[in-house]
Amino acid sequence: MLLPFFWMVSTSLKTTGETLAIPPVWLPEDFKWENYQTALSMAPFGRYFINSLIITLSSTFGEVVTSILAAFAFAKLQFFGKNILFTVLIATMMVPFELLMIPNYLTLSKLGMIDTYWAMIVPFLASVFSVFMLKQNFEAVPKQLYYAAKVDGASDWRFLWQILVPMSKSSIVTVIILKMIGSWNSFMWPLMVTNETSLRPLPVGLQAFTTEAGTYFALLMAAATIVILPMIIVYLFLQKYIIKGISNTGIKG
Repeated sequence: MLLPFFWMVSTSLKTTGETLAIPPVWLPEDFKWENYQTALSMAPFGRYFINSLIITLSSTFGEVVTSILAAFAFAKLQFFGKNILFTVLIATMMVPFELLMIPNYLTLSKLGMIDTYWAMIVPFLASVFSVFMLKQNFEAVPKQLYYAAKVDGASDWRFLWQILVPMSKSSIVTVIILKMIGSWNSFMWPLMVTNETSLRPLPVGLQAFTTEAGTYFALLMAAATIVILPMIIVYLFLQKYIIKGISNTGIKG
């Protein structure tokens, strides 16, 4: 699992000759730290970083809010067709996103959202996987606690945000982390819906190192290291919540 990361960092410190050498050079003879400075100067990575931050934070906040509300409705409320609707939503998880790209693109085009931040945020403000994960966790909270809160005069809204959400912190943090990593690393969709360089996120910005003359592998790996470093740090610090949140998902009663 660690080998691709090692190879990426190692290649980012090589000369052009070492990146193309056969047999492969595992460690460069002379570490080229200047590759990172060169990579940062070849593209407006400051602008790309801000774009990635805006897209990631906005879509993550939207998905967490919609997932919490939907999961609460499916877990604690009673309404006509609840089980059928939830089954239909779960079934949509079997549809690959690639199949939805063209319909989503046409819809956003008619709404005039192409080449805007909205095109990279709106389609990802909800996630069936996140709803399913939080629903399972909410159902693990005893119904007696919900009924006791209702007897004490608490509304559904108050019970959700003051009792249920704090008790499900690990699962919610897991949803946040997984969403942030997925949004931060998104490439194909932002590439499709943006034409202006000033709107593109970091992964799309890595194209600057691939030209008609070839690919600058050392500089590309240096830029890729910079791109994924924030998410690695986030994961390392919060990985315990992912493990705890996923382990709690299948527990009911």
